[in-house]
Formats: sequence, structure tokens, C-alpha cells
Amino acid sequence: MSDNKKAVEDVLDKLVQSYSGPEEINNLETYALPNRRAIIEAFGHIQHLLFLGYFTTGHLSANKLRESLAEHMVPATEILSEQIHRANNWKNSHLDDKSKPRCNVVALQLLSQLPEIRSKLNDDIVAAFRNDPAAESVEEVVFSYPGIIAITAYRVAHVLYHLGVPMLPRILTEYAHGKTGIDIHPGAKIGDRFFIDHGTSTVIGSTCVIGNDVKLYQGVTLGALSIRGDVSRKRGDVVQRHPTLEDHVTVYAGTTILGGDTVIGEGATIGGNVWITKSVEPGKKVFYRVNGTQT
Repeated sequence: MSDNKKAVEDVLDKLVQSYSGPEEINNLETYALPNRRAIIEAFGHIQHLLFLGYFTTGHLSANKLRESLAEHMVPATEILSEQIHRANNWKNSHLDDKSKPRCNVVALQLLSQLPEIRSKLNDDIVAAFRNDPAAESVEEVVFSYPGIIAITAYRVAHVLYHLGVPMLPRILTEYAHGKTGIDIHPGAKIGDRFFIDHGTSTVIGSTCVIGNDVKLYQGVTLGALSIRGDVSRKRGDVVQRHPTLEDHVTVYAGTTILGGDTVIGEGATIGGNVWITKSVEPGKKVFYRVNGTQT
């Protein structure tokens, strides 16, 4: 046996041995987990359904719109049904194949909400165009703004989240996170005409509540205060741990707002690089003076 082959065999022996322990990441002899690539493929079809005129590579005409949409509706339904079935099996310890029709129903429930999601995204895109003087067209916003990618993934994932589908919502928002640097938990509640400008390093926690016409800049964190004690007991709690931003709030770059009891009142403006753990009254402006004191 050559030295290289022996080295490879030794590594394989050690890797096999590493799976003999109780480590949580082994995942052997379990039902197939959801396939991340398939979920992203399904999201690609959903993007076509939401923005057909932007994502298609062929010529579109109004009299063939139904057929063009069906080309993406059918595979989206099939892929989602399978991946929802896998996720439910993982969550519920091996459901039988009789659950597959129910998973198909859930997939169709998501797809049935696409018209409403389209309406919300239309308002998000128009808000981005109106709020950013650098935007030269709505088309530019759709094609190139990372905030729109992140918000699209969030609005789809949010529906799946409330349909009780495990794992898939987080895979979708983390996919968008990887592409944009914007981390939105699918459980967050976000109102209409939401605009994230630039967006890199923006974090929106799972129990955040965001009103209508809110604008965030890059590097904003809407997070929770540190949890002491047994974190496992807090997991899944419905207690709000992240802040509330009421309507017409603007938060500038680099600001951190923490805590479930923290409410930023309607029309408030929060300047850049501010740390907030207490509520702010409606209409108030909060910023740092040059000497470092907060106002």
C-alpha cells in the first residue's frame, strides 16, 4: 500500500470512529433531512412566480401568462411538498407516506398566498425607490437591491413559519442572509412598505415587531438582551424578547436596539451608532453628540 493510500485509510478509520460517540451532529440512520439545494430551487421558482417579468429569460406575452406561471407553479409545488414532508418527518420522528398529501396541501397554502405577498413586495419595492434618491428605476431596485432579496425570502418564509413548517423557513432566510448579509428571522412581524437601505450586517430577531413605513440602514441590530440561566427553557417561548418599532420609524447605520420591552415610538428617528435598551417616545430624535453623550 502506498504511503498516500495508507494516509487516506488512516483518516477514514478515524472519521468512522468519530461517529461512534453520542455527538448531536452524527444524524445516522434517520429519515432524510430537507435538501437545502432543493429548497433554494423551489424559492427560485417562487421568485419567478412573484416577479415573472424580471426573472424569465424568454419572451413574455399577456395571453400566455397563465402557461408561463404554470411552468414554475408545478415544480414549486412538487419540490415544496417533498421538502415539507422531509421536514415534518424530522420533526415528528418518521411520519408515514400517508402524510404526503397533507404536505401537498401545505405547499398549496403557501402558493395561494403569493398574490398577497406580491402586493406587499410591490409596496416594499416602491418604498425603496421613493426613499433612495440613488435609485434610477423600480427595475434597478428589483434587480440589484439586497434588501429586496432579503425581504422576499422573509415574506415567503414567514408564511411557511406560520403554517407550522419546521426548518424550511430558516433555510430560506439564511440563504438570503448569505447572499445579502441581512439576517431576518422568519418569525419576525414586519409591516408594509419596509425598506432596508444597503443592509449589510442588519439583524432582525425572531420576536421583533415592525410597523408600517419603517426604514433601516446597514448594521442595525434589533436583538434580545442576554438570557441568563437555562436557554433551552426559553427556546420556543412566545414571550417577546426583541424590540418593537412603530410606524414611520427610521434607524440609521450601526445602531443596536435590544429587549422585548423596548418600544421605539411612531415617527421616532434613531441616529447612527446608538445603543438603546429603553423605550423611545413617539416623534423623538435620539443621537450621539460629538462629545459622546447620548441625547
